[in-house]
Amino acid sequence: MSELSGKDAMKLQKLYSYTRQAIQDFSMIEEGDKIAVGISGGKDSLALLYSLAGLRNFYPKKFSIIAVTVDLGFGNFDLTEIKKLCAELEVEYHIEKTQIAEILKQKISKGTYCSLCAKLRKGALNSFAKNAGCNKVAYAHHKDDMVETMMLSLIYEGQFFSFAPVMYYKEAELTVIRPLIYATECELKCFKEKYNLPVVKNPCPNDGITRREYIKNLVNKINRENRGAKDKMFNAILKGKIYEY
Repeated sequence: MSELSGKDAMKLQKLYSYTRQAIQDFSMIEEGDKIAVGISGGKDSLALLYSLAGLRNFYPKKFSIIAVTVDLGFGNFDLTEIKKLCAELEVEYHIEKTQIAEILKQKISKGTYCSLCAKLRKGALNSFAKNAGCNKVAYAHHKDDMVETMMLSLIYEGQFFSFAPVMYYKEAELTVIRPLIYATECELKCFKEKYNLPVVKNPCPNDGITRREYIKNLVNKINRENRGAKDKMFNAILKGKIYEY
């Protein structure tokens, strides 16, 4: 990794700080862990990759990472620049080809299919992780994601929960960790711009028109009209341990 100027180093140091704090608070990483980092092509997963690749060098518990992108098969998904970034960060990178897009077209003739897609994508990622000898999978969910997931479950399912910072999936024999939960989406956007992360446009035809996008706008509206509301909701989730199991 290239040397950074003092100002840039502060930006990267903040990302390291968030990640390290989450790892310590929730005991996300143990000595000898091999972690599969899911790379969607978006800013969040690339920031997570950047952070974990750097933390390997100085975190007291030694761990290794391997990056993987699950290609859903929608086409127009050029990962060349992500391959270059992984090479620069000295991270092994794999592309897991799937026919998920074709399965979705056959299963659902109209409307969105986000729930089924997420399930199939998670299955493909877990399968790769197990075959690669990993014991953990890292997702790039951040603070805003946790709040939005809570609002989604409340409004559309009549339940009050969000995802957990750490979760063990007994069926897959894998532990999922979310090291970016203390970072906001706004901060990750700034990091993407500062380091010119090679974001790849999501080829999914439903990208940007989902229920989650609606909830994102709703939560932001609530936060604008009630300063600090988003942080209060985030803290309520953590303090109440309102997690999906």
